[in-house]
Amino acid sequence: MVKKKDEIRRRVWDILERANVAAFPRPVVGRIPNFKGAEEACARLRSTRVWASARVVKINPDAPQRPCREAALAEGKILIMPTPRIRNGFLLLDPRRIPPSAFRRASTISGAFEHGASVRPWDLPPVDLAVIGSVAVNPRTGARLGKSHGYAELEWGILTALGKAAASTPVATTVHELQLVDDDIPREPFDLPIDVVATPARVIEVGAADKPLGVLWDYLDEALLRDVPLLAELRARLGGRGRL
Repeated sequence: MVKKKDEIRRRVWDILERANVAAFPRPVVGRIPNFKGAEEACARLRSTRVWASARVVKINPDAPQRPCREAALAEGKILIMPTPRIRNGFLLLDPRRIPPSAFRRASTISGAFEHGASVRPWDLPPVDLAVIGSVAVNPRTGARLGKSHGYAELEWGILTALGKAAASTPVATTVHELQLVDDDIPREPFDLPIDVVATPARVIEVGAADKPLGVLWDYLDEALLRDVPLLAELRARLGGRGRL
C-alpha cells in the first residue's frame, strides 16, 4: 500500500516538473507542489457554494494555497492556518484586526505569525470549510495523497476530536489538472477524502467517501508525538480516547 502511494507521488511530481507547470519552490519533489495556475484554481474554488457559505475556513500553510488564504481574508472570513508540521499549533487570523494592505503578507507563513494569534485547538471556532493541499487526487473517488507525513489528516483528526469539524464539514483541495489521477489510490483508516476539487480549469464535486473522525492514536508513531507537542495535552484532555 505504501509502495503504491509512493509510486503515484513520484509520478505526479515528475510530470509537473517535466511539463514545466511546477512553480516556486522547486523542485517540487517531497512537497505539496506549487503550480502555475494556483491563483486560477483558487478563483474556481471561490465560485463554489461551500466557499461562499463558509465563515471560518481552515487552510493549510503550503505555497499553492496561499492565494486561497489571501482571498479568505479579503472576503472577511476567519482564517485558521495550521503552523508547518503543527509544531506551533494553529494560528487564527481575523481580517477585522488586519489592515487590508497587509492581507497578502498575512497569507504567507511568516506573515501569518506576525498578524495571527496562536490559539490552542480546543479554543478555535467551529470550521465551516477545510482546504488542504494535495500531491495527487482521484476525482472519481475523492481519494487523495499528500506528501506522506499525514499532517492534513492529523489536523483534521484534531479538529474532529474536539468537535470543531464534523463528517459534514466539506473538504476541498486546489490542484493542477496534471495532479488528477485515475489510479485507485489505496485508502487507510486515517486517510481524508476530498469533497471538492478545484483546478485552474474547473470544479469537480466528488461526493466523497466517509471521513475519519477523531485522532487515531494507534497510527501515530512516537516521532510524530514528539514533534507535535500539543498532542500530549490533547490526549490527556480526551482521556486517551479518539474524540470527545
